[in-house]
Amino acid sequence: MTGASRGIGRAIARALAERGDRVAVHYGTDRGAAQETVRMLAGEGHIAVGGDLRDPDVAAEIVRTADEELGGVDILINNAAIAPAPAIRHRIDETSYVDWQSAWRRIIDVDLVGAAQMTYLVARRLIERNAPGFIVNVGSRGAYRGEPDYPAYGAAKAGLHAFGQSMALALAPHGIVVTSIAPGFISSERQTAKLEGAEGADLRAQSPFGRVGTPEEVAQAVLFLSSPAATWSSGSVLDFNGASHLRP
Repeated sequence: MTGASRGIGRAIARALAERGDRVAVHYGTDRGAAQETVRMLAGEGHIAVGGDLRDPDVAAEIVRTADEELGGVDILINNAAIAPAPAIRHRIDETSYVDWQSAWRRIIDVDLVGAAQMTYLVARRLIERNAPGFIVNVGSRGAYRGEPDYPAYGAAKAGLHAFGQSMALALAPHGIVVTSIAPGFISSERQTAKLEGAEGADLRAQSPFGRVGTPEEVAQAVLFLSSPAATWSSGSVLDFNGASHLRP
């Protein structure tokens, strides 16, 4: 699974391992964090594999390594993403044209193009093996409610949801199930400062449950989406935001 060195990705990797799956923990640059994730995983045979998903040759090497080391990849979780952060804030009425272009290229290339490349590579190997499989895209509530401070992120996640639906149609004849999950605010490591700061109360108040979601809750949902029980959910996007944003 991509982007598994910490946060939501780490929680999903741990849940998959506890189910009995062997996991390839992908990381972008932080090999140490990825290796720590591997050490946390139940069972044996897990690996850490790194690389920039924006590079098509690197993406191909990541999939080749995972496929060979694990004896075949049956499940792909597209979790790697450039997430909203102050350093990439690009509100249209405050951002220079140069910074605007940079933010869009950086986010789209990882959050959407990277996921598309990984999907192609894994799906083609499954097809060659004549094997069923599961692809789960980790999208975002932001695809629906709007992201005025990070419009490239909202657009990338909306594109990821739409891409997943296209792949659900294309890959169903090959026995490959494709779904997406659209989490709201999740209490991952990178969000600790927000939750403990002045924004914390407002963030928790977004949901009528009076709290935010946890990485472990996302992981449990992904377990279902990557199981045979989810076959008839192929093409769906699971809203996962504690009723903080409802859409028709």
